[in-house]
Amino acid sequence: MLIITAPGQGAQTPGFLAPWLELPGVAERLGAASELAGCDLIRFGTTASADEIKDTAVAQPLLVAAAIVAASVLSGGDQGDVPADVAAGHSVGELAAGVIAGVLAADDAMRLVGVRGRAMAAAAATEPTGMTAVLGGDQDVVLAALDRSGLTAANVNGAGQIVAAGTLAELEAFAADPPAGARLRPLQVAGAFHTRHMAPAVAALQDAAADVTATDPAMTLLSNADGAAVTTGKEWLDRIVAQVAAPVRWDLCMKTMADLGVTALIELPPAGTLAGLARRALPGVAQLAIKTPEQLDAARDLISEHLAEPDADGHGHLPEWRLIVAPASGTFRSGGYGGADSPPMTGGSRGVVPPDQQLGAVVARGAERAVAAPWPAEIIEWLVEDGDPVSEGQPLVRVQQLREGA
Repeated sequence: MLIITAPGQGAQTPGFLAPWLELPGVAERLGAASELAGCDLIRFGTTASADEIKDTAVAQPLLVAAAIVAASVLSGGDQGDVPADVAAGHSVGELAAGVIAGVLAADDAMRLVGVRGRAMAAAAATEPTGMTAVLGGDQDVVLAALDRSGLTAANVNGAGQIVAAGTLAELEAFAADPPAGARLRPLQVAGAFHTRHMAPAVAALQDAAADVTATDPAMTLLSNADGAAVTTGKEWLDRIVAQVAAPVRWDLCMKTMADLGVTALIELPPAGTLAGLARRALPGVAQLAIKTPEQLDAARDLISEHLAEPDADGHGHLPEWRLIVAPASGTFRSGGYGGADSPPMTGGSRGVVPPDQQLGAVVARGAERAVAAPWPAEIIEWLVEDGDPVSEGQPLVRVQQLREGA
């Protein structure tokens, strides 16, 4: 089983697009993408400096355009025809993954990423915020330390990598008293992405997405929100908008990859980050990071070796479970819903719940955020207890999504 992945912000390096421009049609595609995104992607991908492509408004469209163009070259024409079983993108890479899975037209993806990049850059400019990579240490200890500091685990990447985000003052206090066994590395980014500080960007992207048509995915498509496979275009688009201010759970995406039985992973350019995470978290899975066109033949060989037999509707490999995650950091309070056969809040408690039935809430600073599933679901397993401290994006309960009327 083969997955195609697209990297997120921070993967770009100066000049990484230069060898791709030697291929027929690539310059024309990038020129058209530049018009849609509102920036000169050819210049930024070839001659611009590291500081120039660090700009959020530049980096995001540059990354999405690179992944889409490489996918089209890999498929021999249309980026939506890439032979794969699964697609996933890290942060802004989700837009490229959506194109590969047939949910979104490439032109719409470039329009949306232009809005996304500019809106996130503008949101970052309103308050001094930033991000710090936390490497190593016990994950539960690190998450608890972030919560005490008022920070958000904006990226939980697995393999001992968590990215903390918040105000510069919060980050400085955290650095003065780091978690045991962890190393801190401040990131050269403009702001606290995937946190509440990006709320204005969510509104801007929601407006831009209002007229976009999203079709149901033609292959299994994973979501950064909780690692779940998304089965409808509408849900995918809603998640893409909300994800701007919500944590990226790439660790849960890799958990789903393992559950699906993925045997090979290809990362589109500018590649390396996701393949490296998979090397540590998914032992035995073949990885290929496509950095230059010279690796396209190796990618095609990997596809021919690992592509699964097609099923009738493109979703025969979907996992039966989904995760509901914490909408904010705080204290989890049970709604007392555990089903008729077992008491609530115990491991393995089950019960069928209707859409939007409140299962509990996360309480913080006097405010309460409901925890609910937007569709009929059966509770498979609670992952927290009543009164547990939780971090934003932390899995709370494993459920099986049911069809309407089931």
